[in-house]
Amino acid sequence: MTKIYIVRHAEAEGNLYRRIHGHYDSLVTPRGMEQIKALEKRFENVQIDAVYSSDLCRTRTTAGAIYIPKGLPLITTPALREVAMGVWEDDMWGRIEEDFAEQYSYYNNCPDKWDIPGGEHWEDLCRRITGAMLSIAAENPGKTVAAVTHGCAIRALISVIKGIPAKDINSIKYCDNTAVALITVEDGKIALEYMNDASHLPDELTAFRHETWWKNEKVTDGRNMRIEPFNVASAKERYIARYREAWIISHGSDKGFSDIYYDWAFMRRMNDARAVAEAKLGGKIAGMIELAPESGEKEGYGHIAFLCMDPEFRYRGLGVQLIGHAVSFYRPLGRKKLRLNVAATNKSAVKFYAKCGFVEAKREQGNFGEVIVMEKGIALP
Repeated sequence: MTKIYIVRHAEAEGNLYRRIHGHYDSLVTPRGMEQIKALEKRFENVQIDAVYSSDLCRTRTTAGAIYIPKGLPLITTPALREVAMGVWEDDMWGRIEEDFAEQYSYYNNCPDKWDIPGGEHWEDLCRRITGAMLSIAAENPGKTVAAVTHGCAIRALISVIKGIPAKDINSIKYCDNTAVALITVEDGKIALEYMNDASHLPDELTAFRHETWWKNEKVTDGRNMRIEPFNVASAKERYIARYREAWIISHGSDKGFSDIYYDWAFMRRMNDARAVAEAKLGGKIAGMIELAPESGEKEGYGHIAFLCMDPEFRYRGLGVQLIGHAVSFYRPLGRKKLRLNVAATNKSAVKFYAKCGFVEAKREQGNFGEVIVMEKGIALP
């Protein structure tokens, strides 16, 4: 009999930014790295003979909690990947919920009906992940193995083991990041010992204990924003008013503010529609981000020129989704870091960016006070 501990990856960018990451490769977040430390402690005294993971970065990083301390090699295989999300890859859940409500519902509640271009059919996912476990067991007879994979893939595997049809998939809840399941395999038969165990995570490292979206019937999350290009030319007054308010918050007055910032935004929008984007939540305008791709190309960073949330939507943990837009924009361009400037006196902004993973790179004396240059890495290893 072979024992296989099945581990979901730690919190990754898709989880934090509310973006759809199936085969799209992404990094583990700062909180995810703390989850990995807790996972390492959980397995500290557990005998493990081999460690497998999907070949994506978020699972390979998570697997380090087990294979590195135990001095084992990591065996990667695409058979342990997440479901392929086709044309939805790296899109925002907020847009999909609104624009493709029926297919979104199928994905969560009746996945055998889910059918989008390039998406992996439910039956194929079930066959793939089950076959991966049987292959791992065949390679490790009588041993104890850890396999790091993904949330939907784990859900599919559990449905096969428990004989639950796709129409009843909601009886299997999504598991938390780094949650552990244990299966045994003997004579080609898989048995489930337990599932969705995240007892190693303290409250501050788990999102699921404080959220309800994964419990409700429609599996919808009221915090998923949609971000779409902002037409600077047709909304000049709104842009200037928003920028002026942010300027006053940063500098204490509008002294030094100029319409030149609108001219720059107009130019950036003309060069690439995605460079100036507006966030919406529940049909309401929630915030804005402006990117400056003309800056930092030689140095390998992507500059965020402006980011703000509208008053009604501040202090709700939503602004990080705008950071996700910047990552999605700059990573395909080969930029290795995000960079932005923030007034040293704007303590709340400094705290927000630090929580998003930015660190202070240097300080400069600007025309209106001290400026902190903050940056965060976005390059895949």
